[in-house]
Amino acid sequence: MLRSLYAWAMRLAASRYAPLALPVNAAIEAVAPFVPPDVMLAAMVLARRERAWFYAALCTLGSVAGGCVAYALGATASEWARHFLASIGRAQALDAFNALYAKVGLAVILIKGLTPVPFMVVTWASGIAHFSLPVFIGASLVTRGGRFFLGAALMQHPKAKDFVDRNLTVLAIAGVILIVVALVLLKLVETHAGK
Repeated sequence: MLRSLYAWAMRLAASRYAPLALPVNAAIEAVAPFVPPDVMLAAMVLARRERAWFYAALCTLGSVAGGCVAYALGATASEWARHFLASIGRAQALDAFNALYAKVGLAVILIKGLTPVPFMVVTWASGIAHFSLPVFIGASLVTRGGRFFLGAALMQHPKAKDFVDRNLTVLAIAGVILIVVALVLLKLVETHAGK
């Protein structure tokens, strides 16, 4: 099944629709649970190495644009969250979250933007906390751009496609393990920061 999914991704990556699908995928992943854009970016760079930087830029811009949409949705949802928390006797919880996020928000964006943790966690939280929009956009450009350009650089290597073809299953398992480890570490950091 993994091989057929990989073959499908490679066919899509080589199609004329790929440059449109990539930023759309990145934007959706910044707003809602979706396939990480790294998967499509890697396949597109493997299919057309000479366009690696163009694809990384598209991916970055799509992700940051989607992040701005999620930020706006989070900012809108914060009033609903305030009313909901008040109705269950936890009115101060949102204020406490906002105060904590004001202190560690930049670090959260910089760390989570680079890791395999879904970007939507950062985008929604930043909007709910009414974190500085210019700082959010700047940090998102740095972290998402860093992540996607690094990924494109790795996939641009002449032997990258052969390596991926030979080790697809191992890479998929390693990716899942990396996501789990990142989530556990970030949870530990957040728990420590909240104390």
